[in-house]
Amino acid sequence: MARNPGVLTKNPNVIKWVDEMVKLTKPESVIWIDGSKEQLDELTDEVCALPEGNRDKMYRLNQDKLPGCLYHRTLPNDVARVEDRTFICTPTKEEAGPTNNWCDPKEMYAKLSKLYDGVMKGRTMYVIPYSMGPIGSPLAKVGVELTDSIYVVLNMNIMTRMGADAFKNLGDTSNDFVRGLHSKADVDPENRYIVQFPQDNTIWSINSAYGGNVLLGKKCFALRIASYQGKNEGWMAEHMLILGVKKPDGEMRYITAAFPSACGKTYLAMLIPPAVY
Repeated sequence: MARNPGVLTKNPNVIKWVDEMVKLTKPESVIWIDGSKEQLDELTDEVCALPEGNRDKMYRLNQDKLPGCLYHRTLPNDVARVEDRTFICTPTKEEAGPTNNWCDPKEMYAKLSKLYDGVMKGRTMYVIPYSMGPIGSPLAKVGVELTDSIYVVLNMNIMTRMGADAFKNLGDTSNDFVRGLHSKADVDPENRYIVQFPQDNTIWSINSAYGGNVLLGKKCFALRIASYQGKNEGWMAEHMLILGVKKPDGEMRYITAAFPSACGKTYLAMLIPPAVY
């Protein structure tokens, strides 16, 4: 299943950065994700075959009722975005904005480098190229996420244009890609950090295995890093949602807004109307 990186990209900037992160995290093996159905099916089989009790295990749901759907359990301490552990690391505190946690980039790199040192020993690193936007679009942005989680690989395939085609947008010489490094590590909430370095086009996330903390194309890239890119390039990034609420009688109502974290989106999606309705 491992792929020679030269098959997916010859871009020296990508290969050099991946080599540096491999040296830091020291994984047992490295797999480059090409986005093919064959490769994703293999990873799905692997993660579903894990023994009971393994916290990475996923389960196939009823494939007749929910084809292609998997069930994944997170730890009780790792079930939501963690705004208090999310940092914007810019040269000055003012650049991070009034609503964000700030830390000096040098200080944060020094702190996190110790946590990442050897964190993937005995594990596989997956190299995920992805495009935020259609392949071939001049407006699309390219990212590469390194992770030790198959959960991340499978979800990035749903959320982005993931795979070898993303490198077509980047080309063989460009250095304009967002560098994302994630490790679930020990899922230790005391050492959980989701950190953006806007000037470096870099995102580091550690000690979480959940959603927006680890799918780095989501909040981290599409909102935080993209806000900085937009400021420099003359556009604006924002998270918007079109929400459809369907009554049992079939009537559909739509709401569109910028929904913040922890506002109840997921709870609303899971509500089952009382029989009277």
